[in-house]
Amino acid sequence: MIDAMNAVEAMPDPQERAKAISEVLAHQTARSKEWRKLRRDFVLGLRAQKPAVSYRKIAAMLGVSLGTVQDIERGYSGSGKNRPRKGEETPLPAGDVDGGSTAG
Repeated sequence: MIDAMNAVEAMPDPQERAKAISEVLAHQTARSKEWRKLRRDFVLGLRAQKPAVSYRKIAAMLGVSLGTVQDIERGYSGSGKNRPRKGEETPLPAGDVDGGSTAG
């Protein structure tokens, strides 16, 4: 996947490169919600095991920080500006895996 992204950046024709970037960004937007759900399902599955897989081990498996794994488990994504303050847990709407954020 990274090779494909590098190939887009290396395209010599600026118009074709910009067009390819537009296509990638459009597909990314369309897939972001489902991809976040798939990633969260994976994390929740590991955490549900007995004994639960540690946050550190999951973080290493995914190549992300421990805090990111905790956020994924909680259903948070994005910058954090829409997260509940300490001590006030707000349940996510049914079917909402990203807290309403558009960022991944």
